[in-house]
Amino acid sequence: MEMEEARKIVRELVARSKAAQNQIKDYSQEQVDRLVKICGRVIYDNAEILAQEAVEEGKLGNVPDKIGKMKNSTSIAYQFLKDKKTVGIIGFEENGTVANIAKPIGVIGCLIPSTNPTSTVGGNGMYALKCRDSIIFSVHPRTKNVSVHAVNLVREALKAAGEPEDLFIVIEQPSMETTQALMQESDVVVATGGPAMVKSAYSSGRPSYGVGQGNVQMIIDDDCADEYDYIAETTVASRCRDNGLPCTGEQFITFPEKDSEKVLAAFEKAGAYVIRDPEIAEKVRNGLFAITPKGAWAFNISNVGQNIQKIAENIGIEIPEGTRSLLVAAKGPGKADLLCKEKLCPVQAYLPYKTFEEGMAYMAENLAMEGAGHSAVIYSHNDEHIEKAGIELTVSRLVVNACGSTAGGNSFENGLAPTMSLGCGSWGNNSISENLSYKHLMNVTKIAYKIPDVKIPTHEEIWAD
Repeated sequence: MEMEEARKIVRELVARSKAAQNQIKDYSQEQVDRLVKICGRVIYDNAEILAQEAVEEGKLGNVPDKIGKMKNSTSIAYQFLKDKKTVGIIGFEENGTVANIAKPIGVIGCLIPSTNPTSTVGGNGMYALKCRDSIIFSVHPRTKNVSVHAVNLVREALKAAGEPEDLFIVIEQPSMETTQALMQESDVVVATGGPAMVKSAYSSGRPSYGVGQGNVQMIIDDDCADEYDYIAETTVASRCRDNGLPCTGEQFITFPEKDSEKVLAAFEKAGAYVIRDPEIAEKVRNGLFAITPKGAWAFNISNVGQNIQKIAENIGIEIPEGTRSLLVAAKGPGKADLLCKEKLCPVQAYLPYKTFEEGMAYMAENLAMEGAGHSAVIYSHNDEHIEKAGIELTVSRLVVNACGSTAGGNSFENGLAPTMSLGCGSWGNNSISENLSYKHLMNVTKIAYKIPDVKIPTHEEIWAD
């Protein structure tokens, strides 16, 4: 498709989207919240069929976990949004002398990744509607049909409720040109996808929110010896969720060397096949990663989102019956072992530490290689160690005593905003270092009242010792 043709198509869609957005820009909070519920409930109610379609079309992940992801993410997001004000005066600052007034941005351009072809529609769509924005989706070619179906289900529900259906629009025949045009014509871009797509969004000339690459690091403190079974079960379940697609899933684990056998036994009990043999580890390494034409090592896409049986078949190893994941001994941290990179399947690397500081150094080195700005997980009851990890690690989220795959983005267990888009700050070449939420999709006008009886200090008073 020629670029000029793509621009014409997208401009027509943006005009429709803007017209719909203008119809709701003066909605009350009650009317806005009704729109949010319509969107979330449609994805929730159709989770089963959408999950089935997503797996059949994309050949990524598994049906039960995609159902759970859609139901959980929409439910948690709606609960999170219920009491949030996004219309009129939404709060005051500076002892009431500054009032904040929420206003819509306009048309949101949203890029949908193949790893979350339907949850992204619900999550980002709910946030857009909460701020009285409209949204246009550009779908991934690998999962085009299911994303189009999800958007059209919301459109039908909006229309049935007497609301503008063009609040949700999808580019049904995606191309590089239409995606580029959408990023250039939208008021704000939300790019959840690979590094190339995020870079393109930031180069579009429009305000953009992107995500960084994941490579979640996990450390088990030495005061958790009585919890190894729980930690192992939680971590294996987390890594297996949707066949390892969530970017918040734990990739590398470090734990006390003195308890190595206890920890590894706990993981074996939880269904992990622990690979200590260097020859088998090398097969895993060479099966998961391949050299690109440019001479760099990259994750082999044939393994993305596959179950552990398919992974074992792909890399040519035998695994015990009942295996849920692989836990492979790393040769060292960072560039010493490819297994310390991100792996979008149920495989994790491990490296025991002699001291907590050494374990922290392993994680820091891994993040420096890949995944800086994303997330880390710590199991500990030592506040000093938890704060040390938070201060020293280059991550935007440190999840404490919970699994990364849910607690990093969609959980009732902590105060992080539920999201499908995890900002990674300047470390990950992103504009935000937090979970994307509704607050990023609205403009705010500040009314600055004159402070009554204000005492203005002299320059001498300001600079006095």
